[in-house]
Amino acid sequence: MLKIKRIIPYIAVVLLPFGCKDYLDEKPDKTLAVPSGLKDLQALIDNYAIINNRDPFSGEISATDYYLTDADWSALTTEGHKRMYLWLPDYLFDTTPNDWSQCYAVVYYANSVLTGLEDIEKTTANQTEWDDLKGQALFLRAKAFAQLAFIFCPAYNEATSETDQGLPLRLNINFNEVSERSSVKQTYARIINDLKTAALVLKDQPGHVMRASRAATYGMLSRVFLSMRVYTDAALYADSCLRIRNTLIDYATVPGSKTYPFTQFNNEVIFESMASPPRPLGNSRAKISADLYSMYADGDYRKSLFFKSNGNGTYGFRGSYEGSAALFSGLSADEMYLTRAECLVRTGNPQQALQDMDKLLKMRIKDYHLPVFANDKEILSFILNERRKELVMRGIRWMDIKRLNREEGRAIRMKRIINGVEHELKPDDLRFALPVPEDVILLSGMKQNPR
Repeated sequence: MLKIKRIIPYIAVVLLPFGCKDYLDEKPDKTLAVPSGLKDLQALIDNYAIINNRDPFSGEISATDYYLTDADWSALTTEGHKRMYLWLPDYLFDTTPNDWSQCYAVVYYANSVLTGLEDIEKTTANQTEWDDLKGQALFLRAKAFAQLAFIFCPAYNEATSETDQGLPLRLNINFNEVSERSSVKQTYARIINDLKTAALVLKDQPGHVMRASRAATYGMLSRVFLSMRVYTDAALYADSCLRIRNTLIDYATVPGSKTYPFTQFNNEVIFESMASPPRPLGNSRAKISADLYSMYADGDYRKSLFFKSNGNGTYGFRGSYEGSAALFSGLSADEMYLTRAECLVRTGNPQQALQDMDKLLKMRIKDYHLPVFANDKEILSFILNERRKELVMRGIRWMDIKRLNREEGRAIRMKRIINGVEHELKPDDLRFALPVPEDVILLSGMKQNPR
Protein backbone atom coordinates (compact mmCIF):
# COMPACT_ATOMS: atom_id res chain seq x y z
CA MET A 1 0.00 0.00 0.00
CA LEU A 2 2.92 2.34 0.65
CA LYS A 3 3.95 2.31 -2.99
CA ILE A 4 0.38 3.17 -4.02
CA LYS A 5 0.28 6.14 -1.69
CA ARG A 6 3.58 7.37 -3.08
CA ILE A 7 2.75 7.03 -6.76
CA ILE A 8 1.43 10.56 -7.04
CA PRO A 9 3.42 13.13 -5.14
CA TYR A 10 1.43 16.14 -3.97
CA ILE A 11 3.27 18.37 -6.42
CA ALA A 12 1.87 16.32 -9.30
CA VAL A 13 -1.72 16.90 -8.27
CA VAL A 14 -1.13 20.63 -7.95
CA LEU A 15 0.82 21.12 -11.17
CA LEU A 16 -0.39 18.41 -13.52
CA PRO A 17 -3.02 20.55 -15.31
CA PHE A 18 -0.33 22.75 -16.82
CA GLY A 19 2.98 20.92 -16.65
CA CYS A 20 5.82 21.73 -14.32
CA LYS A 21 8.99 21.92 -16.39
CA ASP A 22 9.73 25.40 -15.14
CA TYR A 23 8.74 24.69 -11.55
CA LEU A 24 10.64 21.55 -10.60
CA ASP A 25 14.40 21.30 -10.47
CA GLU A 26 14.34 17.53 -10.29
CA LYS A 27 12.02 14.88 -11.66
CA PRO A 28 10.36 12.52 -9.18
CA ASP A 29 12.21 9.27 -8.59
CA LYS A 30 9.86 6.92 -10.42
CA THR A 31 11.49 3.88 -8.85
CA LEU A 32 9.78 4.86 -5.60
CA ALA A 33 6.32 4.78 -7.07
CA VAL A 34 5.78 2.16 -9.75
CA PRO A 35 2.82 -0.21 -9.25
CA SER A 36 3.99 -3.80 -9.55
CA GLY A 37 0.91 -5.44 -11.07
CA LEU A 38 -2.79 -5.37 -11.86
CA LYS A 39 -3.79 -5.44 -8.20
CA ASP A 40 -1.73 -2.33 -7.52
CA LEU A 41 -3.33 -0.55 -10.46
CA GLN A 42 -6.80 -1.53 -9.27
CA ALA A 43 -5.96 -0.24 -5.80
CA LEU A 44 -4.95 3.07 -7.34
CA ILE A 45 -8.41 3.73 -8.78
CA ASP A 46 -10.20 2.16 -5.83
CA ASN A 47 -9.12 5.24 -3.85
CA TYR A 48 -12.64 6.38 -2.96
CA ALA A 49 -11.47 9.68 -1.48
CA ILE A 50 -9.97 10.77 -4.81
CA ILE A 51 -12.00 8.91 -7.43
CA ASN A 52 -15.57 8.92 -6.10
CA ASN A 53 -15.64 11.58 -3.43
CA ARG A 54 -14.69 14.90 -5.08
CA ASP A 55 -17.09 15.63 -7.90
CA PRO A 56 -17.30 19.29 -8.98
CA PHE A 57 -20.25 21.37 -7.78
CA SER A 58 -19.38 24.86 -9.03
CA GLY A 59 -22.16 24.50 -11.58
CA GLU A 60 -24.71 23.69 -8.89
CA ILE A 61 -23.54 26.69 -6.85
CA SER A 62 -24.10 28.82 -9.94
CA ALA A 63 -27.57 27.39 -10.70
CA THR A 64 -30.78 28.70 -9.18
CA ASP A 65 -32.60 25.78 -7.59
CA TYR A 66 -31.71 27.44 -4.28
CA TYR A 67 -30.94 30.87 -2.87
CA LEU A 68 -28.96 32.40 -0.01
CA THR A 69 -30.20 35.06 2.35
CA ASP A 70 -28.11 38.20 2.75
CA ALA A 71 -26.90 36.93 6.12
CA ASP A 72 -25.95 33.48 4.83
CA TRP A 73 -24.14 34.95 1.83
CA SER A 74 -22.22 37.37 4.06
CA ALA A 75 -21.26 34.49 6.38
CA LEU A 76 -19.55 32.52 3.59
CA THR A 77 -15.89 32.21 4.53
CA THR A 78 -14.56 31.83 0.98
CA GLU A 79 -14.53 34.94 -1.18
CA GLY A 80 -14.60 32.77 -4.30
CA HIS A 81 -17.92 31.25 -3.27
CA LYS A 82 -19.39 34.70 -2.71
CA ARG A 83 -18.29 35.74 -6.18
CA MET A 84 -19.46 32.49 -7.76
CA TYR A 85 -22.93 32.89 -6.29
CA LEU A 86 -23.22 36.34 -7.91
CA TRP A 87 -21.83 35.18 -11.28
CA LEU A 88 -18.91 37.58 -11.05
CA PRO A 89 -16.48 37.15 -13.94
CA ASP A 90 -13.27 36.13 -12.20
CA TYR A 91 -11.46 34.90 -9.08
CA LEU A 92 -14.02 32.22 -8.25
CA PHE A 93 -11.44 29.63 -7.18
CA ASP A 94 -9.31 31.18 -4.47
CA THR A 95 -8.48 27.95 -2.66
CA THR A 96 -6.75 24.69 -3.60
CA PRO A 97 -7.90 21.99 -4.06
CA ASN A 98 -10.81 23.14 -6.19
CA ASP A 99 -13.03 21.66 -8.90
CA TRP A 100 -10.36 22.07 -11.57
CA SER A 101 -7.50 20.49 -9.63
CA GLN A 102 -9.61 17.67 -8.21
CA CYS A 103 -10.93 16.62 -11.61
CA TYR A 104 -7.43 16.66 -13.05
CA ALA A 105 -6.26 14.54 -10.12
CA VAL A 106 -8.74 11.89 -11.30
CA VAL A 107 -7.38 12.29 -14.84
CA TYR A 108 -3.87 11.72 -13.52
CA TYR A 109 -4.86 8.59 -11.63
CA ALA A 110 -6.58 7.24 -14.74
CA ASN A 111 -3.56 8.02 -16.90
CA SER A 112 -1.31 6.34 -14.34
CA VAL A 113 -3.30 3.13 -14.72
CA LEU A 114 -3.24 3.31 -18.52
CA THR A 115 0.53 3.88 -18.44
CA GLY A 116 1.00 1.02 -15.99
CA LEU A 117 -0.95 -1.34 -18.23
CA GLU A 118 1.50 -0.68 -21.05
CA ASP A 119 4.16 -2.43 -18.95
CA ILE A 120 2.01 -5.45 -18.08
CA GLU A 121 1.60 -8.08 -20.77
CA LYS A 122 -2.00 -9.08 -21.46
CA THR A 123 -2.28 -12.87 -21.36
CA THR A 124 -5.05 -15.41 -21.57
CA ALA A 125 -4.93 -15.70 -17.80
CA ASN A 126 -5.22 -11.97 -17.03
CA GLN A 127 -7.14 -10.69 -20.07
CA THR A 128 -10.46 -10.09 -18.29
CA GLU A 129 -8.86 -8.18 -15.42
CA TRP A 130 -6.50 -6.28 -17.75
CA ASP A 131 -9.33 -5.19 -20.05
CA ASP A 132 -11.57 -4.22 -17.13
CA LEU A 133 -8.85 -2.02 -15.66
CA LYS A 134 -8.35 -0.29 -18.99
CA GLY A 135 -12.08 0.31 -19.26
CA GLN A 136 -12.31 1.69 -15.73
CA ALA A 137 -9.45 4.12 -16.34
CA LEU A 138 -10.91 5.34 -19.64
CA PHE A 139 -14.32 5.82 -18.03
CA LEU A 140 -12.88 7.82 -15.15
CA ARG A 141 -10.82 10.05 -17.45
CA ALA A 142 -13.82 10.69 -19.69
CA LYS A 143 -16.11 11.40 -16.75
CA ALA A 144 -13.65 13.94 -15.32
CA PHE A 145 -13.23 15.63 -18.70
CA ALA A 146 -17.01 15.75 -19.16
CA GLN A 147 -17.59 17.29 -15.74
CA LEU A 148 -14.92 19.90 -16.45
CA ALA A 149 -16.43 20.64 -19.87
CA PHE A 150 -19.91 21.16 -18.40
CA ILE A 151 -18.48 23.84 -16.09
CA PHE A 152 -15.50 25.45 -17.83
CA CYS A 153 -16.47 25.25 -21.52
CA PRO A 154 -19.30 26.95 -23.39
CA ALA A 155 -22.38 24.87 -24.17
CA TYR A 156 -21.71 22.61 -27.13
CA ASN A 157 -22.55 24.31 -30.42
CA GLU A 158 -21.67 22.34 -33.53
CA ALA A 159 -21.34 25.54 -35.58
CA THR A 160 -18.62 27.01 -33.33
CA SER A 161 -17.21 23.88 -31.69
CA GLU A 162 -13.95 23.97 -33.67
CA THR A 163 -13.11 27.47 -32.41
CA ASP A 164 -14.69 27.46 -28.93
CA GLN A 165 -12.10 26.84 -26.22
CA GLY A 166 -12.13 23.35 -24.77
CA LEU A 167 -9.98 21.65 -22.14
CA PRO A 168 -6.31 20.78 -21.90
CA LEU A 169 -6.51 17.07 -22.67
CA ARG A 170 -3.94 15.42 -20.43
CA LEU A 171 -3.46 11.90 -21.83
CA ASN A 172 -0.26 10.85 -20.07
CA ILE A 173 1.64 11.30 -16.79
CA ASN A 174 4.49 13.41 -18.16
CA PHE A 175 4.83 16.26 -15.66
CA ASN A 176 6.92 18.28 -18.10
CA GLU A 177 4.37 18.39 -20.90
CA VAL A 178 2.87 21.86 -20.88
CA SER A 179 -0.88 21.85 -21.41
CA GLU A 180 -2.65 23.69 -24.18
CA ARG A 181 -6.38 24.07 -24.55
CA SER A 182 -8.05 21.97 -27.21
CA SER A 183 -11.23 23.03 -28.99
CA VAL A 184 -14.65 22.09 -27.65
CA LYS A 185 -15.03 19.72 -30.60
CA GLN A 186 -11.76 17.97 -29.73
CA THR A 187 -12.72 17.82 -26.06
CA TYR A 188 -16.03 16.09 -26.71
CA ALA A 189 -14.49 13.80 -29.31
CA ARG A 190 -11.97 12.61 -26.71
CA ILE A 191 -14.67 12.08 -24.09
CA ILE A 192 -16.82 10.07 -26.49
CA ASN A 193 -13.90 8.03 -27.81
CA ASP A 194 -12.75 7.11 -24.29
CA LEU A 195 -16.26 6.07 -23.27
CA LYS A 196 -16.94 4.03 -26.40
CA THR A 197 -13.60 2.26 -26.02
CA ALA A 198 -14.35 1.59 -22.35
CA ALA A 199 -17.74 0.10 -23.21
CA LEU A 200 -16.07 -2.52 -25.38
CA VAL A 201 -14.06 -4.01 -22.51
CA LEU A 202 -15.93 -3.33 -19.27
CA LYS A 203 -18.21 -5.79 -17.51
CA ASP A 204 -21.95 -5.13 -17.79
CA GLN A 205 -22.16 -4.60 -14.03
CA PRO A 206 -19.34 -4.10 -11.52
CA GLY A 207 -18.67 -5.93 -8.30
CA HIS A 208 -19.58 -2.64 -6.61
CA VAL A 209 -21.06 0.59 -7.96
CA MET A 210 -17.94 2.47 -6.87
CA ARG A 211 -16.30 0.91 -9.93
CA ALA A 212 -17.08 1.63 -13.57
CA SER A 213 -19.13 -0.75 -15.69
CA ARG A 214 -20.58 -0.99 -19.18
CA ALA A 215 -23.91 0.24 -17.79
CA ALA A 216 -22.22 3.29 -16.25
CA THR A 217 -20.35 3.98 -19.48
CA TYR A 218 -23.58 3.92 -21.48
CA GLY A 219 -25.12 6.24 -18.88
CA MET A 220 -22.24 8.69 -19.17
CA LEU A 221 -22.43 8.62 -22.96
CA SER A 222 -26.12 9.43 -22.71
CA ARG A 223 -25.43 12.40 -20.43
CA VAL A 224 -22.68 13.70 -22.72
CA PHE A 225 -24.77 13.41 -25.89
CA LEU A 226 -27.68 15.10 -24.11
CA SER A 227 -25.41 18.02 -23.21
CA MET A 228 -24.51 18.24 -26.92
CA ARG A 229 -28.21 18.09 -27.89
CA VAL A 230 -27.55 14.98 -29.97
CA TYR A 231 -30.83 13.43 -28.95
CA THR A 232 -30.82 10.25 -31.04
CA ASP A 233 -27.54 9.09 -29.50
CA ALA A 234 -28.53 10.25 -26.01
CA ALA A 235 -31.68 8.12 -26.26
CA LEU A 236 -29.74 5.16 -27.67
CA TYR A 237 -27.25 5.07 -24.81
CA ALA A 238 -29.86 5.72 -22.12
CA ASP A 239 -31.74 2.73 -23.53
CA SER A 240 -28.57 0.61 -23.58
CA CYS A 241 -27.92 1.54 -19.96
CA LEU A 242 -31.47 0.70 -18.89
CA ARG A 243 -31.30 -2.69 -20.59
CA ILE A 244 -28.63 -3.55 -18.03
CA ARG A 245 -29.79 -1.57 -14.97
CA ASN A 246 -33.39 -0.34 -14.76
CA THR A 247 -34.49 -0.76 -11.14
CA LEU A 248 -36.51 2.08 -9.61
CA ILE A 249 -37.21 2.64 -5.92
CA ASP A 250 -40.83 2.90 -4.85
CA TYR A 251 -40.67 6.12 -2.85
CA ALA A 252 -43.78 5.07 -0.91
CA THR A 253 -41.51 2.59 0.90
CA VAL A 254 -38.78 5.10 1.81
CA PRO A 255 -38.82 6.00 5.54
CA GLY A 256 -39.43 9.73 5.67
CA SER A 257 -38.84 9.84 9.43
CA LYS A 258 -35.08 9.49 8.95
CA THR A 259 -32.97 12.65 8.79
CA TYR A 260 -31.68 11.50 5.41
CA PRO A 261 -34.28 9.10 3.96
CA PHE A 262 -32.28 7.41 1.20
CA THR A 263 -29.62 4.72 1.47
CA GLN A 264 -26.17 5.04 -0.03
CA PHE A 265 -25.52 2.60 -2.91
CA ASN A 266 -29.27 2.06 -3.28
CA ASN A 267 -30.76 0.01 -6.12
CA GLU A 268 -31.09 2.95 -8.51
CA VAL A 269 -27.37 3.82 -8.36
CA ILE A 270 -25.40 2.76 -11.44
CA PHE A 271 -22.15 4.55 -10.60
CA GLU A 272 -21.36 6.05 -7.23
CA SER A 273 -19.79 9.48 -7.01
CA MET A 274 -20.44 12.45 -4.79
CA ALA A 275 -19.03 15.50 -3.08
CA SER A 276 -19.16 17.01 0.36
CA PRO A 277 -21.45 20.01 -0.07
CA PRO A 278 -19.55 23.24 -0.66
CA ARG A 279 -20.54 25.90 1.85
CA PRO A 280 -23.16 27.65 -0.29
CA LEU A 281 -25.00 24.32 -0.72
CA GLY A 282 -25.07 23.25 2.93
CA ASN A 283 -28.63 22.15 3.70
CA SER A 284 -29.06 24.64 6.54
CA ARG A 285 -27.81 27.50 4.36
CA ALA A 286 -29.14 26.81 0.85
CA LYS A 287 -32.87 27.57 0.75
CA ILE A 288 -34.75 25.72 -1.99
CA SER A 289 -36.21 28.22 -4.44
CA ALA A 290 -39.92 28.80 -4.01
CA ASP A 291 -40.67 28.19 -7.68
CA LEU A 292 -39.06 24.74 -7.52
CA TYR A 293 -40.72 23.72 -4.25
CA SER A 294 -44.14 24.78 -5.54
CA MET A 295 -43.82 22.33 -8.47
CA TYR A 296 -44.32 19.31 -6.17
CA ALA A 297 -47.95 18.32 -5.59
CA ASP A 298 -49.09 17.23 -2.14
CA GLY A 299 -49.22 13.57 -3.19
CA ASP A 300 -45.65 13.68 -4.47
CA TYR A 301 -43.43 11.69 -2.08
CA ARG A 302 -40.43 13.71 -3.24
CA LYS A 303 -41.82 16.81 -1.56
CA SER A 304 -41.21 15.39 1.91
CA LEU A 305 -38.33 13.00 1.11
CA PHE A 306 -36.22 15.60 -0.69
CA PHE A 307 -36.82 18.60 1.57
CA LYS A 308 -36.84 19.50 5.25
CA SER A 309 -38.63 22.47 6.75
CA ASN A 310 -36.43 25.14 8.29
CA GLY A 311 -39.32 26.19 10.52
CA ASN A 312 -39.63 29.62 8.93
CA GLY A 313 -41.38 28.89 5.65
CA THR A 314 -38.17 27.89 3.84
CA TYR A 315 -36.82 24.45 3.02
CA GLY A 316 -33.44 22.75 2.79
CA PHE A 317 -32.44 19.72 0.73
CA ARG A 318 -32.10 16.32 2.41
CA GLY A 319 -32.81 13.90 -0.45
CA SER A 320 -29.31 12.88 -1.51
CA TYR A 321 -28.74 9.30 -2.59
CA GLU A 322 -25.71 9.35 -0.28
CA GLY A 323 -27.95 8.98 2.76
CA SER A 324 -26.19 11.97 4.32
CA ALA A 325 -25.51 15.66 3.80
CA ALA A 326 -23.08 14.69 1.02
CA LEU A 327 -24.44 15.33 -2.48
CA PHE A 328 -24.85 12.41 -4.89
CA SER A 329 -23.70 13.21 -8.42
CA GLY A 330 -23.23 9.77 -9.91
CA LEU A 331 -25.30 7.92 -12.48
CA SER A 332 -28.68 6.43 -11.66
CA ALA A 333 -31.63 4.76 -13.31
CA ASP A 334 -34.04 7.66 -12.74
CA GLU A 335 -31.80 9.99 -14.75
CA MET A 336 -31.69 7.47 -17.59
CA TYR A 337 -35.48 7.17 -17.72
CA LEU A 338 -35.80 10.96 -17.86
CA THR A 339 -33.13 11.30 -20.55
CA ARG A 340 -34.65 8.56 -22.67
CA ALA A 341 -38.12 10.08 -22.31
CA GLU A 342 -36.94 13.57 -23.27
CA CYS A 343 -35.04 12.33 -26.28
CA LEU A 344 -37.88 10.07 -27.42
CA VAL A 345 -40.34 12.94 -27.56
CA ARG A 346 -37.75 15.13 -29.30
CA THR A 347 -37.23 12.45 -31.96
CA GLY A 348 -40.89 11.80 -32.69
CA ASN A 349 -41.82 9.03 -30.23
CA PRO A 350 -44.04 10.76 -27.65
CA GLN A 351 -46.03 7.68 -26.61
CA GLN A 352 -42.88 5.73 -25.74
CA ALA A 353 -41.69 8.78 -23.82
CA LEU A 354 -44.90 8.83 -21.79
CA GLN A 355 -44.49 5.14 -20.99
CA ASP A 356 -41.15 5.94 -19.37
CA MET A 357 -42.64 8.85 -17.44
CA ASP A 358 -45.58 6.76 -16.27
CA LYS A 359 -43.23 4.05 -14.97
CA LEU A 360 -41.04 6.57 -13.13
CA LEU A 361 -43.77 8.73 -11.64
CA LYS A 362 -45.84 5.81 -10.36
CA MET A 363 -42.81 5.22 -8.12
CA ARG A 364 -42.80 8.86 -7.00
CA ILE A 365 -46.40 10.06 -6.65
CA LYS A 366 -49.32 8.53 -4.77
CA ASP A 367 -52.13 7.20 -7.01
CA TYR A 368 -50.43 8.66 -10.06
CA HIS A 369 -52.11 9.00 -13.46
CA LEU A 370 -50.55 10.73 -16.45
CA PRO A 371 -52.20 14.01 -17.45
CA VAL A 372 -53.60 14.53 -20.93
CA PHE A 373 -51.43 16.56 -23.29
CA ALA A 374 -52.50 18.60 -26.30
CA ASN A 375 -49.26 18.20 -28.26
CA ASP A 376 -45.62 17.12 -28.16
CA LYS A 377 -44.51 20.55 -26.96
CA GLU A 378 -46.57 20.12 -23.80
CA ILE A 379 -45.13 16.64 -23.28
CA LEU A 380 -41.58 17.96 -23.58
CA SER A 381 -42.25 20.77 -21.11
CA PHE A 382 -43.72 18.23 -18.70
CA ILE A 383 -40.66 15.97 -18.97
CA LEU A 384 -38.23 18.86 -18.51
CA ASN A 385 -40.08 19.98 -15.39
CA GLU A 386 -39.99 16.45 -13.99
CA ARG A 387 -36.28 16.23 -14.77
CA ARG A 388 -35.65 19.35 -12.72
CA LYS A 389 -37.78 18.02 -9.84
CA GLU A 390 -36.21 14.55 -9.83
CA LEU A 391 -32.55 15.46 -10.26
CA VAL A 392 -32.35 18.38 -7.84
CA MET A 393 -28.88 18.89 -6.33
CA ARG A 394 -27.33 16.15 -8.49
CA GLY A 395 -24.65 18.40 -10.00
CA ILE A 396 -26.16 18.51 -13.52
CA ARG A 397 -28.62 21.42 -13.41
CA TRP A 398 -25.97 23.84 -14.75
CA MET A 399 -25.41 21.59 -17.75
CA ASP A 400 -29.15 21.43 -18.35
CA ILE A 401 -29.52 25.21 -18.18
CA LYS A 402 -26.66 25.71 -20.63
CA ARG A 403 -28.06 23.31 -23.22
CA LEU A 404 -31.62 24.63 -22.89
CA ASN A 405 -30.34 28.18 -23.35
CA ARG A 406 -29.43 27.20 -26.90
CA GLU A 407 -33.03 26.21 -27.64
CA GLU A 408 -35.52 28.77 -28.86
CA GLY A 409 -38.31 29.33 -26.37
CA ARG A 410 -36.61 27.53 -23.47
CA ALA A 411 -33.81 29.91 -22.50
CA ILE A 412 -33.52 30.58 -18.78
CA ARG A 413 -32.78 34.09 -17.50
CA MET A 414 -31.45 33.94 -13.95
CA LYS A 415 -31.49 36.63 -11.27
CA ARG A 416 -30.23 36.91 -7.72
CA ILE A 417 -30.49 39.73 -5.19
CA ILE A 418 -27.95 40.26 -2.41
CA ASN A 419 -27.97 43.29 -0.13
CA GLY A 420 -30.53 44.98 -2.36
CA VAL A 421 -28.43 44.65 -5.53
CA GLU A 422 -29.79 42.57 -8.40
CA HIS A 423 -27.42 40.33 -10.34
CA GLU A 424 -28.50 38.83 -13.67
CA LEU A 425 -27.15 36.11 -15.94
CA LYS A 426 -28.65 36.22 -19.41
CA PRO A 427 -28.90 33.06 -21.54
CA ASP A 428 -26.15 34.11 -23.96
CA ASP A 429 -23.72 35.34 -21.30
CA LEU A 430 -20.09 34.27 -21.66
CA ARG A 431 -19.97 33.69 -17.90
CA PHE A 432 -21.76 30.37 -18.36
CA ALA A 433 -18.23 29.05 -18.95
CA LEU A 434 -16.70 29.61 -15.53
CA PRO A 435 -13.17 31.03 -15.47
CA VAL A 436 -10.25 28.65 -15.26
CA PRO A 437 -8.53 29.23 -11.89
CA GLU A 438 -6.23 32.21 -12.27
CA ASP A 439 -3.20 30.41 -10.86
CA VAL A 440 -3.50 27.82 -13.64
CA ILE A 441 -3.62 30.57 -16.26
CA LEU A 442 -0.64 32.34 -14.71
CA LEU A 443 1.57 29.26 -14.52
CA SER A 444 0.58 27.64 -17.82
CA GLY A 445 0.04 30.57 -20.16
CA MET A 446 -3.25 29.02 -21.31
CA LYS A 447 -5.95 31.34 -22.60
CA GLN A 448 -8.63 32.32 -20.11
CA ASN A 449 -12.30 31.99 -20.96
CA PRO A 450 -13.55 35.24 -22.52
CA ARG A 451 -15.74 37.41 -20.31
